[in-house]
Amino acid sequence: MKAMVILPSWKPDDIYPSKLAKSAISYQHPLGLLYIATCIQEAGHEVRMIDGAFWTQSEVLDQVQSFAPDFVGLSANASMWKKACQTAADIKAIDASIHVSAAGPYPTAVEEKCLDQCEHLDSVVIGEGEETVPELCERIENNAGLDGIAGVAFRGGDGGIVANEPRPLIEDLDSIPIPRRELLGDFDKYESPPGSYKQKPIAICMTTRGCKARCIYCFQMKGERRVRYRSVNNVVKEVAELVNRYGFREIRFLDETFTADRERAMEIVRRFQEEKLDFTWYISSRVNTVDYEMLQEFKKAGCWAVLFGAESGVQKNLNTMRKGITLDQTRAAVKAAKKAGLKVYTPFIIGIPGETYEEALKTIDFAIELGPHYANFHSMTPFPGTELYERIDEYGTMSTDTDDYTFESAAFVPYTMTREQIEELRTLGFRKFYSRPKFIVRRLLDVRSWYDFKTVMKGATSFFWLWVKRDSLKVDHPPKTSTKAG
Repeated sequence: MKAMVILPSWKPDDIYPSKLAKSAISYQHPLGLLYIATCIQEAGHEVRMIDGAFWTQSEVLDQVQSFAPDFVGLSANASMWKKACQTAADIKAIDASIHVSAAGPYPTAVEEKCLDQCEHLDSVVIGEGEETVPELCERIENNAGLDGIAGVAFRGGDGGIVANEPRPLIEDLDSIPIPRRELLGDFDKYESPPGSYKQKPIAICMTTRGCKARCIYCFQMKGERRVRYRSVNNVVKEVAELVNRYGFREIRFLDETFTADRERAMEIVRRFQEEKLDFTWYISSRVNTVDYEMLQEFKKAGCWAVLFGAESGVQKNLNTMRKGITLDQTRAAVKAAKKAGLKVYTPFIIGIPGETYEEALKTIDFAIELGPHYANFHSMTPFPGTELYERIDEYGTMSTDTDDYTFESAAFVPYTMTREQIEELRTLGFRKFYSRPKFIVRRLLDVRSWYDFKTVMKGATSFFWLWVKRDSLKVDHPPKTSTKAG
């Protein structure tokens, strides 16, 4: 059969403030969708993948009409949900016989309710889809019913909604095929924010799934709080393929915590060196899982940057979020990374439940004290499926419009702040951090190439708007409604 997987069409202004989009925009490989497309292909079906970051809605629909698929799978997080619903409606208008399904973080969190919210969907895939979607395609190809497919909710013959039993998480991650990057098309179209990479093209890779932390704002698959690991051999096989077959020059490891298992991480890095894999790389990690010796070995093997989720400069607020770290651990991790020669990125959150304006100011001061190479100041976002979302009445108010569920909109407002204060504090954080003479001098001294120069200029443009336009961090569609969750 013919299958198509689609990330709905979107524009930078849908997510980022228009004045700052050029320095913030990130076009990354839709890795989850790529895994699904690969598994469908391995099951013997003809598959086409569309990344809506690079196509208008009419262009997406033209490709659907030209390809004439039997099955279309739509990927959706919360902020993309309405776009996915509109795409489902448009596809059904082309050919009502196409089976349209949705998967991703939002359907996994909301489950069969998605079918109530979007009348044009035939089914939703809940949880990991690598095993579920090929089984769904096989049933559709054979005109068989969908009863009994674990991890699927669908419309029954009487129009009622049927929710099958959940599908267990995939324990053997090595059993999942390595994603076939040729399904992406032109690699050069994928772009990361200036200063966030060393070489192009850039690939995305994950060596683990899950996280043991219990942060109230983070969605974990069906409540699971553990880490599943790919084998070292499997990881090295994929990295070698990315570098030697596809020609990627940099890899961004998107694991929640690349260093969750210290010995495994060190073994992976040792194998990179043994295989003489020539690439630069970037990781995300937790401050309580790293040390100088480890980071020094990473640097030797080509790692150039690490992201630590610092989140707050007030211990009370870290405890509220159940982050499971201390301020001193953050200080030690940032110091060790800089000593090892790595660039450090530290995101912070403004609008934490119970946070006051004065405490947010302390977070900005903490960011300056740490002195990372880059800092970001996000607004707290109550994604469906998180504890924050489920217990919103206890913590504050939130927008009921899923379009607002990005880190840029103040979708959530704690009882201790106002939306205007959150927006003001985010602007103040960026201004104070990036206007420091020490930061400016360091950025100028880092200029070694035309790419470095362009990076500095784009950053300077964004910084200009932060100063001349007080509301430059506001998105073009501010939260329309703010209410307690029903």
